[in-house]
Amino acid sequence: MTEFPRIELASENALILYLDKHTSETVAATIAALLPQIRVALGDNLLDLIPSYNSILVQYHPLKTDHFRMRAQLKALLKAQSDKELNNEQGELVRLPVWYSEESGPDLAHLAEQAGLSVDDVIALHEQTQYRVYAIGFAPGFAYLGEVDERIAAPRLATPRKRVPTGAVAIADRQTAVYPAPSPGGWNLIGLCPQLMFDKSASPPMPVRVGDRVQFYHIDKDTFLRLGGKMETFR
Repeated sequence: MTEFPRIELASENALILYLDKHTSETVAATIAALLPQIRVALGDNLLDLIPSYNSILVQYHPLKTDHFRMRAQLKALLKAQSDKELNNEQGELVRLPVWYSEESGPDLAHLAEQAGLSVDDVIALHEQTQYRVYAIGFAPGFAYLGEVDERIAAPRLATPRKRVPTGAVAIADRQTAVYPAPSPGGWNLIGLCPQLMFDKSASPPMPVRVGDRVQFYHIDKDTFLRLGGKMETFR
């Protein structure tokens, strides 16, 4: 009997669906496929869906249904999904511009040196991959993207910066991300993105969702500024 997928009680009106013990491209694609199916199947009984690396939290209306019915519906969706051929291109493809340079990415040269690559090689490897949005957390709009090519994977900094600017594009281990707002951070900074990753006045407020795919592309400084990017201080 397999341990996954499994459904567990999370609270008096929530179940959590675990797809696997670890995250992977396949697990992320499965989550991306299940989210719209769950929304349609549960309809007005659904209060919220919160996807993560390898799980989905399903919050339901306790006055309209109960966890027995919810569990049965989720099991049926899982069974139907397991019978389908999984499409790893689930989710939208979102392309984000990046000004890669030693001026905009203070860790770019060091990362290249540590990897035994040129700066241009690091940039090429970073922008050639389509990254899956595994989770959104830490701050609104902070999307954890994976997997970075193992040749440019890099551990977090031993001493985090006190301030990382909005739009900083970074790598930590085999994940990459764009900082949505100024904050402390220990990831390796390789460039700047002019696209706002969180705008509460926009609809939707974020350009990506869990399950989407992200691909970066190279722009120059003038284009970065023209697109609304701002030069800020790294500390």
